[in-house]
Amino acid sequence: MGDPINAPASSWRSAPVEKAQADAARAEDIPQSAPGCAKTLLGTALTRLGARRRTFFRDGRHARPSDSPRPRPRCPVPFLYDQSQTWALVRGNLFASLMKRLRLARWSGQLLQARAGAVTVAARLPFLHAVRCQSSSSATAAVPDFADEPAVEQGTRRRLPSPPHERAADSAKLAALHARLSLSKKLPLQTLARALITQSADPNANFNNSNLAFLGSTIINYHVLEYLVCKWPRLPMAILYEALRAYAGQESLQQIARRWGVESAAAPGEEVDPGLLQWKADGEQMVSTRWGYVRSEAQRNASYRRGLSSRVVLDDDFGETVKQPSQEEEGTQHLQDAAFGSFVQAIVGSIYTHCGREAAKSFVTSHILSRQIDPSTLFEFKLPTRELAMLCAREGFESPLARLESETGRLSRTPVYVVGIYSGKEKLGEGAGPSLDIARRKASMASLKAWYLYSPGNKVRVPSDMMEEGAKPWKAPHIDIGEII
Repeated sequence: MGDPINAPASSWRSAPVEKAQADAARAEDIPQSAPGCAKTLLGTALTRLGARRRTFFRDGRHARPSDSPRPRPRCPVPFLYDQSQTWALVRGNLFASLMKRLRLARWSGQLLQARAGAVTVAARLPFLHAVRCQSSSSATAAVPDFADEPAVEQGTRRRLPSPPHERAADSAKLAALHARLSLSKKLPLQTLARALITQSADPNANFNNSNLAFLGSTIINYHVLEYLVCKWPRLPMAILYEALRAYAGQESLQQIARRWGVESAAAPGEEVDPGLLQWKADGEQMVSTRWGYVRSEAQRNASYRRGLSSRVVLDDDFGETVKQPSQEEEGTQHLQDAAFGSFVQAIVGSIYTHCGREAAKSFVTSHILSRQIDPSTLFEFKLPTRELAMLCAREGFESPLARLESETGRLSRTPVYVVGIYSGKEKLGEGAGPSLDIARRKASMASLKAWYLYSPGNKVRVPSDMMEEGAKPWKAPHIDIGEII
């Protein structure tokens, strides 16, 4: 290091300034970490400058007055540099390099950037469904758009009790069931999916099949009842109720649904395939599709007699009292049967809603009335001989008379007697039995069944046929005065 006294004055002034500029240039090579690096760079430059100043003043000719207890004479040294100018230059270079590294223009752009759609948050919240995601990061981070955020977080969203109707179009089971039943294209898959949701799975009437099932039950009962009344006009009311139950009861409808290939889900929920029947045993019971009156005696828990007249006026379509589901019933089979039966009723209600009355009637005739039921097995007589005598007296016939027509093995262990019932010269019926009394009773039962099961034929006209276009004039069927009471 040369002697500063003998060095030229111009080099004395320019050496510290050039050194400070070199330090500032080296400071620019320091990697940018954060805005706090400004303090670090400035401190480093000032430390180096102070060290050089201390080295310069260590020389005895430039010592400070406080370095020695006694004053020492100073040599006239030329002016090296102006301290304030040097500090200003150092600070200016450091500030310029820091501003170049930190790029505050980007900071101001991020902070002053307007949020897109911030004004329309309140208007768009009810229609939000998804969150936009960006896989690659850009140079400038985008300001989050709060209008694109969901109103409710995915984790806290309430689960739906049944699948949404939008998924009906993607269900293969639902499309196969629609084609299997040969349903019209007017009946959408969304309605078919709603018919598979019972009231126990989803209590909301806007999404379950309760309304469709009630509409379908009334249509089914109407067409079945008019068919029974016109085909067997002399059926007693008790037998008519049982025949109606055999065609349109829950036990029969659930068999129809199972033969259609309908499957039930293990538990209802929004993740279930819309093509599966959804029900649960601990849900609401299916009592909304039954209507009737409550007797005053039943409210008082008093005993009363239920006659046929009260069954017709006060009870439901099947002549049964409307009761709350019994808690003593074991198992869930009756609930499952009710769920499958409600689906068949809802299908008929859906067809009536979308396709009209004729399509609903054709569907009921094809799937429900096409089943073969023998009403003769529904009869149960307590006093057949007495009822037959009262019937002959009411109709003006001669009194019935039992005659032995044939017998075999009278003295054997298994005798057989054949007895015929006659009213004058007309034979009403016959029966066989191991004794004369049993044969006479069976002959009386056969005579009563022959009277009650009178039918004009299978192709009988019903009142709903008159609603068709171009229908023939109506010819009233046989109307009977009723059974023997």
